[in-house]
Amino acid sequence: MGEREMSVMRFRNGSMVKGYVRNFSPDREDVVLEEAGTGIEHIIRLDDMKAVFFVKSFEGDYDYKERKSYGIRRPVGNRAFVRFKDGECLVGFLEGKVPWEKGFFLSNKGGGMKGFFLLPADADANNIKVFVVSSAVDDVTIVP
Repeated sequence: MGEREMSVMRFRNGSMVKGYVRNFSPDREDVVLEEAGTGIEHIIRLDDMKAVFFVKSFEGDYDYKERKSYGIRRPVGNRAFVRFKDGECLVGFLEGKVPWEKGFFLSNKGGGMKGFFLLPADADANNIKVFVVSSAVDDVTIVP
């Protein structure tokens, strides 16, 4: 059956769905999601998504105010500020090396980069990691 990860998928149109992603790979064109509560499987095109939030729980803690600053967690990569085309912003650490060429452009010579993983700056937040879909991003700043 493969590894299942608790996830919240956010779409470009503003909608979201909660469920379990099986064998997620950033190299695939689509993602298989088993919807929480119903067990219905959906095959979702990566191009339709904004981001995949891998979470600790579906409910989260609505009273918790996520801290969006550096220095509250041991650095785990390059510090990054991500602004989506819809105006939402994320603060966190890029997992691994910067996955694109110089500058703030989200493309590489091969053109195959579909997205990248961001670890939240606040380790106590509900998000464990976020797969950010490159085509949904307006701008990324690497913070020195």
